[in-house]
Amino acid sequence: MKVRTTMWTEKQRGIRVTQEELLCKNACGFYGNPAWQGFCSKCWRDGSHSASTPRQDPRPRHDEASPTFSKFEEKKNLEKSRRINTVRRLFWGSSSPPKPQESSESHAKMLQAYQSLEPGDFPGFLKILRSPPSQRLQSRCTAFLNTMKACHDLPVQKQSDHVQDFYQSFAEHFRSFPEAQVTEIMEHVEKLIMTRLHKWVFCHDSCDDEQKDLALQRRIRSLNWVTAQMLSVPFPSEKIPVTGDPFLSAITAIIEMDAKRAPQDKLACVSKCCQHIFEALAVSSSEPANADDFLSGLVYVLLKANPPRLHSNMQYMIRFGLPHSLMAGETGYYFTNLSCAVAFIEKLDGPALNLSPEDFESYMKGQRAPSVAAKRHQVARDTQRLLEELQDRHQKLHQEVDDLSEQLQNWVQDVHSQIDEATAQFTKAQEEITAQAEVSQLGSVSDQG
Repeated sequence: MKVRTTMWTEKQRGIRVTQEELLCKNACGFYGNPAWQGFCSKCWRDGSHSASTPRQDPRPRHDEASPTFSKFEEKKNLEKSRRINTVRRLFWGSSSPPKPQESSESHAKMLQAYQSLEPGDFPGFLKILRSPPSQRLQSRCTAFLNTMKACHDLPVQKQSDHVQDFYQSFAEHFRSFPEAQVTEIMEHVEKLIMTRLHKWVFCHDSCDDEQKDLALQRRIRSLNWVTAQMLSVPFPSEKIPVTGDPFLSAITAIIEMDAKRAPQDKLACVSKCCQHIFEALAVSSSEPANADDFLSGLVYVLLKANPPRLHSNMQYMIRFGLPHSLMAGETGYYFTNLSCAVAFIEKLDGPALNLSPEDFESYMKGQRAPSVAAKRHQVARDTQRLLEELQDRHQKLHQEVDDLSEQLQNWVQDVHSQIDEATAQFTKAQEEITAQAEVSQLGSVSDQG
């Protein structure tokens, strides 16, 4: 999977990744990942297992080789039996699988209890798991946890295979359930198992995750001079009042990822970070945010946050998370973009930032710093924004004064018209009173005469 970059133009800007490049190379419909060389987790595991299994030719070349072949078959059968017993001990706590007669009566009660489980109710899941009908499942979880803790010195890839096999075996008990309900139950199982195993398998001694964490952290720290303008991240326009960095919530969310233990909780932090990025992009531009702007914003957030143990957290989710969470859906899309952003940071060069190779090297070595020019540009932008705001306020104030003056003139005219009308009515009433008085005076004189 390649992450392409383009120079700044009016139509194309920043990092460009098409939807097809995010999908698995096998065209299975799921999201691929740079950590799996462009494949999804299922295709990657199938390919790695087939590559690690040597092909054997069971046909003897001549008759003298038959006894050797017989010994080989016997040894192969013993090895196969040993593997089966090991898997059974991992999943059932003993070398023999559970007898159907022992669990057939309580199996229906167990399924009924899990069917009534509300989505996201982890305490309710633990309560059902500890109930008598789920005793067999609880014993399997306990035996698996004890086995994993006792074998914590195994290579981390072997531990990952055991955990993924346990997920698949545990989900077989609920194959009659709808897919969404099985997903909810398995998320509870993942949280239960991996919260206990986190300290044993995270950043394991058998891998070089710690060294890669330090290398990635140094790489991001050396790129602290990269600005949002270099990455073509759309920031809020001058006419939109914004206080502080609009990507601050996304930076906080990705930093919180390291404090979580369950893979799904870490993935929830990634999803929250990406959602905050889309919200910031929606504020920054009047146009809807596209995939290129989102990936550029994600790179900017990673450079600003420099999340602790980023490589180890991503590998932890890949190795011990539920496959469907990383292969499809919204969380799979976000995690794939996170992997692409990390790959872009690791291979970041001058042309990607519209810089010459010489300028890029001088910035990386600390010989030059674009901070002065960036600060001047930022001050100029802030001053221009302030002037425009003051001008808008001045115009609004003049408009309000004119409106108020017009309203005052109208009010004075209304008052004068009301006074004139009242004066006319008063004069008319006075004349009527005078006329009535004269009439009544004439009437009294005529009566006297």
